[in-house]
Amino acid sequence: MYIKAFKMDGLGNDFIIIDQRNQNLDLKKDQIIRICDRNYIGCDQLILIKKNRKIDAGLEFYNSDGSISGACGNGTRCVADLLAKENKKKEIILWTSAGILKSKILGDNLVETEIGIPKTKWNEIPLNKEMDTKNLEIEISDKNNNKHIGGTAINVGNPHIIFFVNDIDDFDINNIGPKIENSELFPERCNVTLATVLKKNLIKVKVWERGAGLTKACGTAACATAVAGNINGLIEKVTEIQFSLGKLTISIDKKNSVHMKGPVSNIQNVEIKL
Repeated sequence: MYIKAFKMDGLGNDFIIIDQRNQNLDLKKDQIIRICDRNYIGCDQLILIKKNRKIDAGLEFYNSDGSISGACGNGTRCVADLLAKENKKKEIILWTSAGILKSKILGDNLVETEIGIPKTKWNEIPLNKEMDTKNLEIEISDKNNNKHIGGTAINVGNPHIIFFVNDIDDFDINNIGPKIENSELFPERCNVTLATVLKKNLIKVKVWERGAGLTKACGTAACATAVAGNINGLIEKVTEIQFSLGKLTISIDKKNSVHMKGPVSNIQNVEIKL
């Protein structure tokens, strides 16, 4: 059995996209894991496009470990670009389990998506107990065993924790990430970001993504980092988040809603054998 699909990425954060609007494939968890496996086709997330009669489409996101993801910022921007090219539209509205997301097609493979108002209460993250989400006082250590205590928790469709450190390269995110992702403090696990503020409008980050591991970029992590930086008085309302392959521009409007703007790749056709 062969399935036609698309492959796209946002700053290296890559996706296999399967259009389910005119079919209903019942993919099993092991099939999702196989599709995402870098030894097969490989991607950070698998995205299913579902028919929605009221808006352009609905989206379902699956991490590379087969688990469900509530939101995917870069993936949403990629699908918005894909559907905009199909429908010759400049605005795409998509349903996700985290809410309705509107995207503007700005041209030259540039897409801006409104992610919405972030959640900061402990039970909205969620945490397993009441805590100050501005500073969870979690201890991490750098490569020289110097201690750093902090961690700001934000939910922008997915739970995130952000550590602001002097230099992200002093820390081993491959060691820190999975430990915090699977901490009992986070009943739904979490994405882990190490962030260094370079300027009032520029933050450099590394992200360990829940269910996917170390990723080249993560849209919701970029949004969460900007919100956390703003809460802590470190940055302005508009800032760039720098990943290894480029930047996303995150802005927080007067209603406290978060907007993410950045590039998406060209669309690649792929064929999946199941």
